Amino acid sequence: MYTKSSEIGAIGERKVAEYLKSKGCIIIKRNWKDRYGEVDIIAQDSKNIIFVEVKTRSEDALFAGNEAIDVGKRKRIRNASLMFVKRLNTDLEPRIDTAEVTYYKKDDGTTGWTLNYIKSAF
Repeated sequence: MYTKSSEIGAIGERKVAEYLKSKGCIIIKRNWKDRYGEVDIIAQDSKNIIFVEVKTRSEDALFAGNEAIDVGKRKRIRNASLMFVKRLNTDLEPRIDTAEVTYYKKDDGTTGWTLNYIKSAF
């Protein structure tokens, strides 16, 4: 089982990146930071530049991942995404998505994962 929250978070982000690739997206950046905020994954498809906030939790967590994205976090993600688009100088339409990754322990002792991906979350 996983012990460090950073390890769990990294696995969740990897699962979301794999999901996006399976949907035909190109991953541009991961864990991008600037003075305005941080974005876990930046990807693009044919129409959008996609900014994804990933929240990974265990199945027995008290709160769902999306509940951890408060007003301040949303503002920082919006600001960072606007600055990224401005610097990139692209015609792609920006979109902010969230991904809730939940891990659980299977009967055989291995770990399983579920993904709840929400387009245009805020």
